[in-house]
Amino acid sequence: MVDTIARSEFILGGQRSGKSRRAELLARQWLDAAPHHRAVMVATGQAWDEEMRERIARHQRDRAERVPGVATVEEPLALPEALRAHSAPGTLVVVDCLTLWLTNLTMPAEGVATLDAAGPTRALCEAIAAAPGPVVLVGNEIGLGVIPLGRETRAFVDALGGLNQAVAAACERVTLMAAGLALTLKDAHA
Repeated sequence: MVDTIARSEFILGGQRSGKSRRAELLARQWLDAAPHHRAVMVATGQAWDEEMRERIARHQRDRAERVPGVATVEEPLALPEALRAHSAPGTLVVVDCLTLWLTNLTMPAEGVATLDAAGPTRALCEAIAAAPGPVVLVGNEIGLGVIPLGRETRAFVDALGGLNQAVAAACERVTLMAAGLALTLKDAHA
């Protein structure tokens, strides 16, 4: 048992910190709580190279083993719309992950980078607030390390920091993961 399910929870942390595992545990807990509950995973990653294809396949296998019954929807760009389409009172929606979504929006593999994520961020926060069912969002905290080289990279780190702050403000619970351990940063009901 992880925790009670919040109406909205933002789980953030570094690479391999346990973010996705916590989201999966919450989904499993949600599914086990009532026979009518459903869970939908909205995956934002795109397989642009062989390593990413293997990573996505591994995540799919692991998720199917740990959380049987969770449906997966792939949506790399239209995340607010996907959240509105799949959220329902008996359905937990897990978004994994916001960092890849922001990457897809601001640094597309094909096309020119545009680092203005204010509109999509606002739309996502509105979708979180309007969701009739619980929502769990996963994202990376990458602003704790060395200042990155390159204007575009620094701009992305800044944009991700803004996205993380906006989503944290929109969610009832915010959890920081480190070494597989959860630290509650915010809990509106505590």
